[in-house]
Amino acid sequence: MRTRLPRIAGLVLVCALLAAPPAPVSGASADRLEPPARPDGLSQPEQRLSQARFPQTSDRVRGAVAAPMSPLVRRLSTRVGPSSKRVVSPGVTYTTWSQTDARGPIRAHLLAVDLSTPGLRLDYASAGAVRRTDQVSDIIARDRAVAGVNGDFFDIGDTGAPLGLGQDRQRGLLHAPRGGWNSAFWLDKAGRPDIGYLPLKAAVRFRPHLRITNVNSPEVRPGGIGVYTPAWGASAGYRWTGGQTKTVRMVRVVNGRVVETKNKLPSNTVIRGFLLVGRGEGARRLAGLAKGARVDVEGWLQGRPQVAITGNKFLIRNGVFEVINDREMHPRTAIGIDRDTGEVLLLAIDGRQSFSRGYTMVELAEMMQDLGADEALNLDGGGSTTMVARRANGTIGVVNSPSDGAERLVANALEVTYTAP
Repeated sequence: MRTRLPRIAGLVLVCALLAAPPAPVSGASADRLEPPARPDGLSQPEQRLSQARFPQTSDRVRGAVAAPMSPLVRRLSTRVGPSSKRVVSPGVTYTTWSQTDARGPIRAHLLAVDLSTPGLRLDYASAGAVRRTDQVSDIIARDRAVAGVNGDFFDIGDTGAPLGLGQDRQRGLLHAPRGGWNSAFWLDKAGRPDIGYLPLKAAVRFRPHLRITNVNSPEVRPGGIGVYTPAWGASAGYRWTGGQTKTVRMVRVVNGRVVETKNKLPSNTVIRGFLLVGRGEGARRLAGLAKGARVDVEGWLQGRPQVAITGNKFLIRNGVFEVINDREMHPRTAIGIDRDTGEVLLLAIDGRQSFSRGYTMVELAEMMQDLGADEALNLDGGGSTTMVARRANGTIGVVNSPSDGAERLVANALEVTYTAP
């Protein structure tokens, strides 16, 4: 496994000019110009996180605004400080370093994961129920993982559920929207890593008029139909419909048959069988299902990956920058793929602290590219940014500096497990 440090020290002028992406648009217009991952049909939690004012993190804290500066000036002013590197397990190395540029200091943390290592696996991890939150260290401890980072954006302060999709090796598909928050990292059937747009495929067999828009999502899309299974946890009532109480319907299905249908939504109850929850047109269509009706729901992710998790924006696609926001600085978590080595790169940038200001989206993309990523995805940041790994003394714990002063409760994580072959 090669040594990984950002390839920026000592760049000459020509190299900096060639490597630098187009200069970002300054001011608030930069936020307006950067498109959301896929804006069609966003639920209210997704809309809140896609608004120009709060496009960056689940906590929706307004980040410090970076001084306008060209990528060339930033790169030429960058000085990399001391670094340290150690082996976490066979196939996994952890590297940390500090660096300073004209905008100020940052501290970075990198896990490089070689998935070709026998016994090494990358997996989706959570606290159990989809809507349950926990600290990253406790989430990955359940599987005795050797390392991990926080994952998707989530409905913080309300249901706690992730906004996007989650596919677990053991438990299968846990949650997903049909579209709108589907920018994902995944491992395909053969275990190969990929980053791209990953839609949900879902249908009610022999009932094409019943269009499934969500599986275990914080909210059902307006006019849509959501599926809620026991994996969700306790029912969320009208939070599933964004507070809408009229023109809503719940249909309960047990052993493939409708056993209950009503226009009130259950709250804080155990889900037995599964529920179909409709709002607006979706509710009107569900009203046609009578007790005893046969209902079979199928749901899967395109390509049927082994593992999948979403973030909000692609940083790099096929070697090309996908972000333009060079204004808001936050703690950041990102995942990338080095196509040359096949390694998966997990990066955490500390922020909102005196020793580390955090990164803009453009800076994050630049760093991932410098580290060798050909594809990269932004995961949840802010106070959620957490990296856990086996430390030098053999214990497993947090290796970065979460900006809240302690680990935040988050919805899910990506974990690295190792079992000696």
